[in-house]
Amino acid sequence: MKGLSARGVPSFVAAKQIRMKLGFQVSRYDVQPLPGRLKELAQRLEEAGFDSLWLMDHLFQIEELGPAEQDMLECYTALGFLAGVTSRLRLGAMVSSVTFRHPAVLMKAACTLDVLSSGRAWLGLGAGWYEREHQGLGIPFPATAERFERLEECLQVINLMKSGRVEPFLGKHYRLKEPICQPSTRVPVLVGGMGEQKTLRMVAQYADACNLFQGPEVGAKLEVLRRHCQALGRDFEGLAKTTLGVYVPGKRREFLRELQHLKELGVSLAVVGLLEPWNRAHLDELISVQRSLLESHSGP
Repeated sequence: MKGLSARGVPSFVAAKQIRMKLGFQVSRYDVQPLPGRLKELAQRLEEAGFDSLWLMDHLFQIEELGPAEQDMLECYTALGFLAGVTSRLRLGAMVSSVTFRHPAVLMKAACTLDVLSSGRAWLGLGAGWYEREHQGLGIPFPATAERFERLEECLQVINLMKSGRVEPFLGKHYRLKEPICQPSTRVPVLVGGMGEQKTLRMVAQYADACNLFQGPEVGAKLEVLRRHCQALGRDFEGLAKTTLGVYVPGKRREFLRELQHLKELGVSLAVVGLLEPWNRAHLDELISVQRSLLESHSGP
C-alpha cells in the first residue's frame, strides 16, 4: 500500500521475538573535555550491551533541563563523531524537528550516517515544538497544523527516496524534481509523539517505529496505533514500539518493574536518559541494570 515503509527494519521489531532492550539518550553536553567524555560514554554503553545511543536534536537547551545558553551540539555532526568511536551501537536522533532540515537533506544526512556506521543509523523525526530556538536563530516556525502537514510530506519524501524511484514529488510544501539518494540505504524511520489523530496515524502509514513517552498512557496509545494499523491494512506486529523516559538513581526495582510492564505491552526498546548523564556513579548504576537484563534469559 502506498506510503508504507520498506522492509529492512532492525531485528528487534517484533517484541515477541526478543527480550526488552535498552537505549540511552544524551540531552546535555555541559562537561569537559567534551570529546573525550562523549567517547567514553559511548564506549561504556557499547561494552555494557546497550542497544542504541540517541541524541536529542535541539539547537538550544530545552528549559526543562537547563538554560538555553547551555552547550548544545548539532545532532547529526555529533552522531557522525559517535559512529567513528563505536562499532555496534545503533545511532539516532530523538527526534529531529521537521522544521530544521529540508526532507531531502535530512534523508541524505541519515543515509550518510547509515553508510559510514555500517548500517547502524535510525532516522528519528517529529513535528517540532520548541519555538524559542526557532525564533532565536531565525528559523521559520509554522503553526501546528502546517508543521504536521510538513511532517507527513517529509515522511512521504523519505519513503520515496528509500524506494529508489527517481520521480518528481509535488507536495504542498516540498517539490522535488529528481529525488536521487545515492548511496541508497534502508535506514529505518522512527516517529516520536503521542498524538492520536495525526502522529500515530502517520506511524502506521509511513514509519518503522513509534516512540512514546514512558508512563501510564503507553498501553492506550498502542491500542490507538493498533486501530490505525487495522484501518490502513498495516501489520501492527511489524512496527517497533519504543519508549523514552528517565532513569532515576536509587529506583532500580521500580524501573525493572516498569520495563516488565512495557514488555508485556509489546514495547521492545526502552530509551532512557539521566538527568546528570556525566555523573559516573549514576551511569554505573544504570549499566548494572542493563547487565542484569542481559543475564536474564527471559528479559526483565
